[in-house]
Amino acid sequence: QAAGLRVARWLQSRPEVARVMHPGLESDPGHALWKRDFTGASGLFAIELEPGSEAALAAFLDELELFGLGYSWGGFESLAIPFDARPMRTASKWAPQGPTIRLHIGLEDVEDLVADLDAGLARYGAVG
Repeated sequence: QAAGLRVARWLQSRPEVARVMHPGLESDPGHALWKRDFTGASGLFAIELEPGSEAALAAFLDELELFGLGYSWGGFESLAIPFDARPMRTASKWAPQGPTIRLHIGLEDVEDLVADLDAGLARYGAVG
């Protein structure tokens, strides 16, 4: 939980990231409900990147060394997977401008994970 929130807060500062969707962040639309109903959060959350090409998204994912590509099934490893939730949303409309990445923050050192994401985001920005 602490590592996930630390990474989410760091991602908010990045120019390549348009939005961080983590209920533990005060900026999240569901934060008040989360705070009322929960005592913590997991390391599973999503980010929306600024608009970029498919090549830039592939470059971001290829640059990651500590994050595996895949969905989290409750394991200990950090994972990243691009996804499009628009076909599944029925209660509200969501129109992301850039790619959305689902992240699972695992048990690796949080500073190492930040450095890995930093390298990936730098490559995303470079490829555009």
